Amino acid sequence: MRAIYISRKNSRLLLFFAAALALISLSLHWYMPPGLPVEASPYRQGLGGMKQVSLAVNVDWGEEFIPDMLSVLAQYQVKATFFLTGRWADKNGDLADEIARAGHEIGNHAYSHISPNNSSYDTNVAEILRTEQAIEKVTGIKTSLYAPPSGECEEHVLRAAADCGYTTILWSVDTIDWQRPPAATIVQRVESKVHDGAIILAHPTAPTLEALPTLLVELQQEGYRFVTVSENIGL
Repeated sequence: MRAIYISRKNSRLLLFFAAALALISLSLHWYMPPGLPVEASPYRQGLGGMKQVSLAVNVDWGEEFIPDMLSVLAQYQVKATFFLTGRWADKNGDLADEIARAGHEIGNHAYSHISPNNSSYDTNVAEILRTEQAIEKVTGIKTSLYAPPSGECEEHVLRAAADCGYTTILWSVDTIDWQRPPAATIVQRVESKVHDGAIILAHPTAPTLEALPTLLVELQQEGYRFVTVSENIGL
């Protein structure tokens, strides 16, 4: 057998490339539960490297605030991603269609907002597919992004979403607006944590509506561009 000798310079190059491959592998799996394929792992933020953010609005109530939120978003030429529950879409079909016709992205937030972690794999599948049908019925859009209620994402939840053809979306900046804090608190929470590729979680509430113009102006002045979640994660 012929021996192969590697020079010190070449061995350093091999070590460098091995380390680079290891870092790439870690970057693909840093948020992925053990045993899950890459395509099932959730996104908590965009790919990074660009000064852009996404506004992700989870909707299971608060329809009275959505028309004015749409007006503010239109005023500042911002497109958001609205994750709708199926039961909300069933009850508010015209408003769901208005969101879609305004050019905003529509995502799936399960049907009845039950706990995904405490529900079986089959129940999660049924919740997602029933919502898909409800949203497509009123908007003509077949959803492909899934925001699990309460951000619950145990392995069987992620597998259910992936098996239904969905990309699971979480967030990196939480307004915690469901607690109805003052609008200034919502702005401060976002300003203190915003970063390139941030996914900002919000809901249709009175203080969110009040905070929205300030939030959009200040982030745009800081150089951030608002994009849909799909664009932010590179889909």
